[in-house]
Amino acid sequence: MTFEKISKLLNEESVKRNTSLELNAEHPDPLMIASAYPNEFSALVCALFAYGNAKAIVRFLQSLDFSLLDATEKEISTYLQHHYYRFQNAEDVAALFITLRRIKEQNISLETLFLPSYRKDGNVMDGLRSLIKELYEINPYRSRGYQFLLGTIPPARPQSPYKRWHMYLRWMVRKDNLDLGLWKEVHTKDLLMPLDTHTFTLGKKLGLIQRKSYDFQAVLELSRALKKIDPSDPIKYDFALYRLGQEKILP
Repeated sequence: MTFEKISKLLNEESVKRNTSLELNAEHPDPLMIASAYPNEFSALVCALFAYGNAKAIVRFLQSLDFSLLDATEKEISTYLQHHYYRFQNAEDVAALFITLRRIKEQNISLETLFLPSYRKDGNVMDGLRSLIKELYEINPYRSRGYQFLLGTIPPARPQSPYKRWHMYLRWMVRKDNLDLGLWKEVHTKDLLMPLDTHTFTLGKKLGLIQRKSYDFQAVLELSRALKKIDPSDPIKYDFALYRLGQEKILP
């Protein structure tokens, strides 16, 4: 398929998929839950638990009470004592809520923690480095499950795709019928692809990714390829690529 045909396909699919009707019981997505509680803290909970089977993700998120982000730490621990998801036990789940509650309690937004480092070079990884570092510093709790949830503080040369974090940024920065657009000072042109197995496989099939490894370099490769189609908003094609790969529409 030529680049012109790929561009035409992705532009058509991005328009077609830009509807809340894409988020339903037959096609579950954590954005369903994030959209029901449209604030940056609830959305981050939804994004960080967005790994594994989509139906299981949504089922778990539906079991959570997001008003706990304003509850006492004791109330959080008590309410969540029987909640667990894959690699996270009840203490891990409660720790995330407690961490975010402590930031909310200081009247600090997550965007405020992200912006200073991001603004220096327009690099979202710099912003994520500051944000993730602050999440670790505000709560000394550590476990394998909790650290998997937050991810590592991005090094100078990341290896991980940081898929869940880039998905969160897409939700926060882009504004359309799917994404929430709650952050106002990050530019869509700087966003990077929330690369998952579906978009990675399809990206290679379409020739948008040459790299064989599912890693951060593949994220950059696909993001740059999409920027050739729309320099100002390359990640608007993420949802379309995801659905095309998930539904196995292309041979």
